[in-house]
Amino acid sequence: MPLVIVIIGILILFFLIARCKLNPFITFILVSLFVGIAEGMDLETVVSSIENGIGNTLGFLVMILGLGAMLGKLVADSGAAQRITSKLVERFGRKYIQWAAVLTGFIVGIPLFYSVGFVILVPLVFTVAAATGLPLLYVGLPMLASLSVTHGYLPPHPAPTAITVMFNADLGKTLIYGILVAIPAIIIGGPLFSRTLKNINATPLKEFVNPRILTDEEMPSMRISIFTALLPIILIALATLSDLLIPADFLLKDGIAFVGNPVIAMLISVLVAIYTLGLRRGKKMTEVMDSVGNSISGITMVLLIIAGAGALKQVLIDSGVSEYIADLLKDSSLSPLFLAWLIATVIRVCVGSATVAGLTAAGIVLPLIEATGVSPELMVLAIGSGSLMLSHVNDSGFWLFKEYFNLSVRDTLRSWTLMETTVGVVGLIGILILNQFI
Repeated sequence: MPLVIVIIGILILFFLIARCKLNPFITFILVSLFVGIAEGMDLETVVSSIENGIGNTLGFLVMILGLGAMLGKLVADSGAAQRITSKLVERFGRKYIQWAAVLTGFIVGIPLFYSVGFVILVPLVFTVAAATGLPLLYVGLPMLASLSVTHGYLPPHPAPTAITVMFNADLGKTLIYGILVAIPAIIIGGPLFSRTLKNINATPLKEFVNPRILTDEEMPSMRISIFTALLPIILIALATLSDLLIPADFLLKDGIAFVGNPVIAMLISVLVAIYTLGLRRGKKMTEVMDSVGNSISGITMVLLIIAGAGALKQVLIDSGVSEYIADLLKDSSLSPLFLAWLIATVIRVCVGSATVAGLTAAGIVLPLIEATGVSPELMVLAIGSGSLMLSHVNDSGFWLFKEYFNLSVRDTLRSWTLMETTVGVVGLIGILILNQFI
């Protein structure tokens, strides 16, 4: 009976979000109340569980996601993203343009939310394609594969960061493992897959052509742009590697661990960006702070959705459903990594949102980590790869791609949907292989 109630709750979640278009945060709260009450919790306990779930989930994430949004906004507004794109295209040349697109999407995709990165980089794709005479999808899909994978797999993006917190996984290890898994997924889903789409002719709508391109003098240097965009990753990875390689009695080990703490790493990166991408470029502090302030509005709803997912997760734990599900699945012959990926895939197909799919799946499979002893970092990545699968007409990313590239629904399914599915499947394979060595 507990599992039936959870299934009904998830079906209600699907129905309210996909069919009724109800806000996901409100939906999560309603479903949390339904599941808690149906599982026999008294009303006061259900409300308390929801409050605890929201508080525990947001405590760490508000700082990470808030600072991440600020960094992304500074990278975008300063022209650093454009500088990285233009310089890599120039360095790689027409023959290797796809690899320039992959690197651009990866570097820019780390500090920027997917939709922001898409809107910034796609007009640049149009410019590059027009200048080189190459097909739009040949240039654009590798870049979007990188953006999508960083969004689904890698902290400090919302879903992977939130799931890392839920699973008590090491964020640095999740990042390093995620990069190892992301590389083949991006290569196969981007440059290799895009070469099979020669019969799809994408022509951008005229309103998306000729965006305002900053002049060389208006943009920061390539070195500063890459350094600032990747600084949080550098600091977090440095702390993780030092923990693995440096003796415990090393004098500076505590200091390295401190600056590599995700919150401190993001704070340092934002402060550096304020100087390198703002004040150093001649901007006034008030102008830079306006940019920083505007960045927060873009993540408000994301934070609420994550909070709602945290509420549902806590209700599943407090009602005893999590333990019940763990008992049912722990003796399954299927890998818990595959189960996590499969559950995230099913929710993604039904709901559309990768963030909602990842967070909902995390609440369901959480008890499997303790019951099976599987790596929590790999579970984060398994859910992330599943949450990218089979994007179709209920996903906003699907329509964003369709409209910008001026494609039919059929051609969007043949290009965008297959690309997302490819990175999801290759990601799972990479995770299962990596699991043999961890």
